[in-house]
Amino acid sequence: MSPFLAVALAVMAITAVVALIARYKINPFIVLFGVSILLALCAGMPPQKAIASFEAGTGKVLGHVATVIALGTMLGKMLAESGGADQIALTITRIAGTRRVSWAMMVIGLLVGLPVFFEVGFVLLIPLAYTLARRTETPLVLIALPMGAALSVTHAMIPPHPATLLAQAAYQADMGRTILWGILIGTPTAALAGPVYARFIAPRIGPTHEAGLAEQFVSRQPPAQLPPFLTTVLAILCPVILMMVGSGADLLSHPGNGPNTFLHFIGNPDIALMIATLLSFYVLGTARGFSRETVLKFSNECLGPTALIILLVGAGGGFGRELVDSGVSSAITTLALGAHVPLLVLAWLLAVVVRVATGSATVAMSTASGIVGPILQHSHGVSPELMVIVTGAGSVALGPLNDAGFWQIKEYLGLSVGQTIRTWSVVETLIALLGLVFSLLASCFT
Repeated sequence: MSPFLAVALAVMAITAVVALIARYKINPFIVLFGVSILLALCAGMPPQKAIASFEAGTGKVLGHVATVIALGTMLGKMLAESGGADQIALTITRIAGTRRVSWAMMVIGLLVGLPVFFEVGFVLLIPLAYTLARRTETPLVLIALPMGAALSVTHAMIPPHPATLLAQAAYQADMGRTILWGILIGTPTAALAGPVYARFIAPRIGPTHEAGLAEQFVSRQPPAQLPPFLTTVLAILCPVILMMVGSGADLLSHPGNGPNTFLHFIGNPDIALMIATLLSFYVLGTARGFSRETVLKFSNECLGPTALIILLVGAGGGFGRELVDSGVSSAITTLALGAHVPLLVLAWLLAVVVRVATGSATVAMSTASGIVGPILQHSHGVSPELMVIVTGAGSVALGPLNDAGFWQIKEYLGLSVGQTIRTWSVVETLIALLGLVFSLLASCFT
């Protein structure tokens, strides 16, 4: 397949998704499924292989994300019903003030996002965003976008996040210097793409409808006696702590022995969230006076509104898999490799291309660093640490429709497709561009 045909197919597919959902009001899942199959057929895939590719892509994404969303929703429900989310919201408002609540959420996102993948951090913090928005009468976009921007920055730029570790190994970069540059570049990037842009776009996107999940995560009338602040924070940070323990398991114990295997097990995102959810059933449930029947009722009723989100996230994964299996992704990457540009820009450009072609930031980062890494070994004057940062920045570019996170943001924030593009896709693009610009400036001093 020629690169130009691949680009044309990708552009037409994305345009069709936007038009069919936004203009013709067709169910998003049906649109993603139909366009994905049509894209594969136009690219020359046999019909049965096209269907199998969509199913494989959907299943791979849902195998992880569905569990994360389900457990995160139950944890969020317990935070809401117990008054824990209100306790944290009141504390944040008291410390930061109503006018600076978006900045506070950015800082929280940077801290929570360090050891966890984006979707895990998002489901952990979105109940807090809902509660803060309602209690402070602040538009949800002003709170959720800074939080999402911070989570995306840590995912892409700051070790020891798993995605950045892949690039660090490929470029043979120093961990300490990579973390330093990640903080120096990532913090202003998150600030400009998060609170600053959110303040600009919030009054310009038009009316939004309240997401169905907001009712699950925000109690209309907070309990008279709120749970202790530290207890509530522990419930949220429990999976974060467990995942950090899992990441450092090889430093805490000998690889391969029993304790090491156990630490890796409890540090798995799914297991860590399950442990935190079970803990919340006690510390925010039965210990607060709720019966077991009531806790069961909470955990059952909160899952209904997540059905569409889970389907759309899976369909986004299926769409991305079709782009890969049909050869569209490979052809577009070949086109990018033909560009004669500086190494920092080439790594960024390749990450952007793979991101658009596959929808996955982690795949974009690992693929781009795998291609450029050997070239870097024969080059001089280019900082390996900045190569990690710039590759990570490119890996989140555009927030495309084949990214599961796009549909997660759309549904959780109650946005239309057009509004999601004007908010989240722009936030992701700003992170990519600012990361590139700041890395190029930093290269002048290395």
